[in-house]
Amino acid sequence: MTIFDKTQAFSLFKQLNLKQFAALIFIVSLLQGCGFKLRGDYLLSPKLQNIYLSSADKHGELTRLVKQQLMINKVNVIKSFDQDVAELRILKDTLDRRTLSVFENGQVAEYELIYSVQYQLFFNNQEQNTYEIELNRDYQDDPNLALAKSRELTLMLSEMRHEAANKILRNLASIKL
Repeated sequence: MTIFDKTQAFSLFKQLNLKQFAALIFIVSLLQGCGFKLRGDYLLSPKLQNIYLSSADKHGELTRLVKQQLMINKVNVIKSFDQDVAELRILKDTLDRRTLSVFENGQVAEYELIYSVQYQLFFNNQEQNTYEIELNRDYQDDPNLALAKSRELTLMLSEMRHEAANKILRNLASIKL
């Protein structure tokens, strides 16, 4: 069973009266006219519409996610370096942890995970700025559930990388060249 199929859409459309239909069209036009875009759509500077992505870990998950976000936002990711194209250079991404609490027997009960990413933006071989993103999460550890907690840690790190890739795109959208 589908959640919303064509027949349901048509019957919903038939139930709208003329005033409701006009109001719906007005709201959609207003949102479109003011430049409203759904979250995840970023308007990058025209000089950033073609970009070369380089990374210390070329096949890493963060590099893949940033490339994916660039392509979703219709940015042409150049495969080879060109001096006339902006370069986004991911310098490093690291995961650190800090002990927040311990059990009575001295084993760690809770960590704070600190995921940080450093990257630079170059245009015409001139460094614009070095940026750093830092994300924090609390992680409860239980030695009795080591396998489940290991999987949870992997998922949490993956979510942090997704968020870091989104933040990089948001930062690129705020840069005016």
